[in-house]
Amino acid sequence: MKMNLQKFAGKTTNVFPVSANQFKLGADKESATTVADLQTFSPSFSNGVETWTPMDTEGWQRALMTAKALTITLNGKRNIGDTGNDFVAGKQFKNGHDAEGYFEWIFPDGTSVSWANAVFDVKNCGGGDATNVGALEFDVISNGKPTLVPAV
Repeated sequence: MKMNLQKFAGKTTNVFPVSANQFKLGADKESATTVADLQTFSPSFSNGVETWTPMDTEGWQRALMTAKALTITLNGKRNIGDTGNDFVAGKQFKNGHDAEGYFEWIFPDGTSVSWANAVFDVKNCGGGDATNVGALEFDVISNGKPTLVPAV
């Protein structure tokens, strides 16, 4: 499917379908692959903000962003045999560092954010009603500062 995005000062612009986002994951960057049959994703940013009210601001609060975290919730169908899908499903009984892996989110404009050791928190692997296609639902949780590569 060809996208009809516009270029402005070397950057891709315009509205886009959510499906223009891409995700790659695996044991490491070199083995990272896409995940078949993902249907939805929802990023959730958690920001640590410290506030204080010094006397010299006449009662006006000051603030400083001191922390960041990101959890991306992804939902789709369990597709046995797909490399990315199997990688995620393989994390469902893992703990500690065994629950980690490489994760990259590529935005529609080409910007990417990745973690070498993101945490994979599998929520549902194969469940649903008897007539449903088995689900694959998981959170990818940031683990340290990401690598951010701006669009070119």
